[in-house]
Amino acid sequence: MPLMVQKECVVILHDIRSVHNAGSIFRSADGAGVSRIILSGYTAGPIDHVGKERQDFKKVSLGSEKAVIWERSEIPLQDKLALLKEEGYVLVALEKTAEAIDIFQFKTPQKFVLIVGNEVDGVSAETLAVADANIGIPMRGMKESLNVSVAAGVAFYTLLR
Repeated sequence: MPLMVQKECVVILHDIRSVHNAGSIFRSADGAGVSRIILSGYTAGPIDHVGKERQDFKKVSLGSEKAVIWERSEIPLQDKLALLKEEGYVLVALEKTAEAIDIFQFKTPQKFVLIVGNEVDGVSAETLAVADANIGIPMRGMKESLNVSVAAGVAFYTLLR
């Protein structure tokens, strides 16, 4: 059987307001094979601001925070994206816009950063402007978008297949 080369996917979670969404994304990231998660802005992580484990996070992530490599970025999002781009990553924003490429039609790069934004405001226009690609999940019902943790899970499994 030929050796399959795993795609390298780094996920940036920027300003995710719900600790449950963040924990759920960690769990899906572990299952799908995400390489690393970067927490940005006020996104909650497994450890609180005083260094204690967050029980509310652990309740949802079910230990995946120990399996997935993660870090908290202490620099502004745009600066972090510039550094990742210098490292050769393709920047891919997950945001439902008129210009978004259907995720199921998108040719996934070998080494990419998936940018996931806030539950209400999504990925900012400033971030969309620096992204190499903007992808969206087609919606067939009356709602325009999925919950951020569900959308991230769909994206992980679609892009890393």
